[in-house]
Amino acid sequence: MYEITAEPQTQPPASLPRPSIRRWDALREIVELVVLICAIYALVNLATVRFIVQGPSMQPTFYTGQFLIVSRVNYLLGDPQRGDIVVFHYPGNPDEDYIKRVIGLPGDTIEIRNQQVYVNGEALNEPYISEACTEDMCGEESWVLGPDEYFFMGDNRNHSSDSRRFGPVNRRYIVGEVLIRYWPPSDWGLVHQIGFPSGQ
Repeated sequence: MYEITAEPQTQPPASLPRPSIRRWDALREIVELVVLICAIYALVNLATVRFIVQGPSMQPTFYTGQFLIVSRVNYLLGDPQRGDIVVFHYPGNPDEDYIKRVIGLPGDTIEIRNQQVYVNGEALNEPYISEACTEDMCGEESWVLGPDEYFFMGDNRNHSSDSRRFGPVNRRYIVGEVLIRYWPPSDWGLVHQIGFPSGQ
């Protein structure tokens, strides 16, 4: 007589546990993302400034209502150069910012003769000017720049309050160099020494 033994019933393999995302892990990732965004935003704001053009002093290079990005970093790594377009604090009221072009560098002699600007005895080629400076605005005068002093002038010479009126500006008042014009979109573009001829 044979004994028939029932085969043991096999249990189906247990399914692998599904990975679960813990709530605190997701929250941590969100917090890290927010911190990263804030850090990038703070870094950009430390490195750059947004500036809105007001008034006609830089026409035809810039017009009222245009938005510019100004780099603080450029002049931490190097010195302003002739032809740079710069935002600086007005020495008579540091809460007020001006935008002008660098005409004179430390040690330069700036002269105005016959409505023409001379730098160290050489006439400055200025194709960015749309109209000749009048005798009232460009009278015969000269300035000798000391260490860390810069001479600024607006491109619209007949409608600009600049170093002809308030004199050379110390470097400590300089905010930075204008790099980009980003608004309105039709005027977008890089600005570095725009309109200034090379080799001067």
